[in-house]
Amino acid sequence: MCVAAFPAIGGLGSAASGLFAASLGLNLVSGLAQRSAAQAAADQTYQSSLIANRSAEQAFAAQQEGLAAQLKETRASQAQEKQAATIRGLQAKGAIKASGRAGLTVDLLLADQERQTANFRESINQALESASRQYGRNVDGLTAQRDDRRNQLTSNINQAYNQIPSLGSVLLNVATQGLSTYGQLLPS
Repeated sequence: MCVAAFPAIGGLGSAASGLFAASLGLNLVSGLAQRSAAQAAADQTYQSSLIANRSAEQAFAAQQEGLAAQLKETRASQAQEKQAATIRGLQAKGAIKASGRAGLTVDLLLADQERQTANFRESINQALESASRQYGRNVDGLTAQRDDRRNQLTSNINQAYNQIPSLGSVLLNVATQGLSTYGQLLPS
């Protein structure tokens, strides 16, 4: 007498019941393996995103540092130009006074020289203010790039974790496939 490995399930013979149970088991193992693989892929995406975020932060800091150094050099250069303009203006005034002329013409020449020096110094100040405003805009652009990169990384992480099937969906899929298999194994 042969002992059946599986008792008959709901109208299926013992062989069909064994096939049905094996099919359910394989579907469950397959679903859990897919879930585990998706979890591993999401974890890898998360780790990669952490590295990419650190890299983006380092790039942001380096670029901002470069912009700050450039602004500092511009300011130093402009300060030297202002000082040179002041010296040239003083020299020109000294030359006018040393020319030995007197009267209204000398006063007009001195006033003209003072105005030219002041205009040149003001143009330097305006260029420096413009460079400072441009620095601010550049930093804002770098910040936007960094934030955009962070948002993209966060989106990638969320998408990866959203691809992981829930345990409930794995079990539901196994049950659905089991019902389909059951229907196919029922004797006509």
